[in-house]
Amino acid sequence: MKVCVFCASSAKISEKYFHQTELVAQELVDAKFTIVYGGGSVGLMGCLANKALSLGGEVIGILPRFMDKVEWGHKGLSKMVLVEDMRERKKQLISNVDAVIALPGGCGTLEELMEVYTLKRLGKFTKPIIVLNTDGFYNHLEQLIDKMIDEKFMRPEHRQIWQFVNSPNDIIPAIESAPPWDESAIRFAAV
Repeated sequence: MKVCVFCASSAKISEKYFHQTELVAQELVDAKFTIVYGGGSVGLMGCLANKALSLGGEVIGILPRFMDKVEWGHKGLSKMVLVEDMRERKKQLISNVDAVIALPGGCGTLEELMEVYTLKRLGKFTKPIIVLNTDGFYNHLEQLIDKMIDEKFMRPEHRQIWQFVNSPNDIIPAIESAPPWDESAIRFAAV
């Protein structure tokens, strides 16, 4: 099994996010998941990779060449895949994975999360999307999607595109119990 993890590159965030990320790494390694992530060496990205590797996990990084040139890439991964640009990175991150997990992050994490959400809405990505809502970090995003649904920009079925969890130990059960989704989602993508 292979899981993609979107997460922050900032090293200046609260320690609580690093602690939760280490617990995520532990859960994923214990469940024998290969971790695919953005390839960074600092922030939650570096924390995730370092903890998973220290536990004997397999970690694959997907990094644009321009980031490699400024030495943002992690040097000790199981495998590093260099790509031409951010668009290719996002495509490779979700290619052939069994689930996507979003940890707290900034605009890059949000962009990745919303792109995979959109692809799932259109039936182009069909795997579980799990959002780790540490201390309510993603509450406003969940409320925004609810408002979009309430205001008829999207359908009520689109609430099932992702699952929000509050604890790392809820991630694997959420993946296992995610509602089924397939390519036929395109039929109800429009409102």
